[in-house]
Amino acid sequence: MTTAKFPRFILFALCLAAVAGCSGGKRDAPAAGGPEGQPGGQPEEPPVPVAVAPAELGAISSYYKATATLEAEKEAQVLARVAGVIAALSAEEGDRVGAGAALLRIDNNEYRLRADQAAAAAANLRSRFQRLQAMRDEDLATDEEFEAARSELARAEADEGLARLNLSYTEVVAPFGGRVTRRLASVGQNVSVGTPLFALADFDPLLAKVHVPSREFNKLRQEQAVELVLDSVGRRVQGRIKLISPVIDPASGTIKITIEIPDYPEGTRPGDFAQVQIVTERRDGAVLVPRSAVLTDKGETVVYVAAGGDGATAERRVVEVGFTDDERTQILSGLAAAERVVVKGQRSLKHGSKLKVLAEGAGS
Repeated sequence: MTTAKFPRFILFALCLAAVAGCSGGKRDAPAAGGPEGQPGGQPEEPPVPVAVAPAELGAISSYYKATATLEAEKEAQVLARVAGVIAALSAEEGDRVGAGAALLRIDNNEYRLRADQAAAAAANLRSRFQRLQAMRDEDLATDEEFEAARSELARAEADEGLARLNLSYTEVVAPFGGRVTRRLASVGQNVSVGTPLFALADFDPLLAKVHVPSREFNKLRQEQAVELVLDSVGRRVQGRIKLISPVIDPASGTIKITIEIPDYPEGTRPGDFAQVQIVTERRDGAVLVPRSAVLTDKGETVVYVAAGGDGATAERRVVEVGFTDDERTQILSGLAAAERVVVKGQRSLKHGSKLKVLAEGAGS
């Protein structure tokens, strides 16, 4: 029995040896190369297409920005100064009128008669006074009679003047040149003294009033230029500081600034809104880059610099920024003038990325 089992054992051992030999052959095989024969199996990343612009030296300003409602320089309600019935209208809403232009007429027949009556009484007393003056020169009239006549004449002349003044008030005129914003009376209406007849406004120039923090007070001056953007038409217009209040509002800690806008697009009216920008500080010789070049990455303010020529690489720079306006940002540190910064395509970059510069210029 022992002799029968021996050949099977030998056969099993030979099989194990053959399997071990096959496995060892696989372990000794050389490792295959990566794609395209590169070690590690990672392809080279293609260049990132970008646009660049040079950092430039220039001037930039800081602004105080606020929203204001446009106002007319002068506004007034025109009131009736005598009582009566409105006989005619000479102006309508929207009309431009000059100072002293007729707006309406109140029936003046009664006022004309009163003026004529007062004029007749004054003329009669004037003749009497002149006779008494001649008689006094000849000692035919006493001083008391003469003084009484002179007093009566003065009173009559005053009555005549008042009657003629009331007659003039029946012709209602514009107190200043401007635009009729509202008509408040109609033909045939019986008005009394103080009845509102028209609302009038002078649109030339328009005004904007803003309240600026008191800490900015020393940075402002009269006649200083101001830029405004009109909400109604989206246009930029130029104004100037006309008035600076001499007091600080204790409730808000602000100072009222009145801005005059002499020129504006047709159709701009009081009540329109405007975005106001007042320069509070100006810096010359600053290093400036387009706003689009500046990014916030991992809590840091950075720009990407195109280092080298056409085959440039991206260099990530942490920078400190200063003033910013609508188009540019001031760089206080981390970048020099004339260095090229990436203004488009930089969000796909990392430090050391290859660049393909497609455009170079001022940026936006």
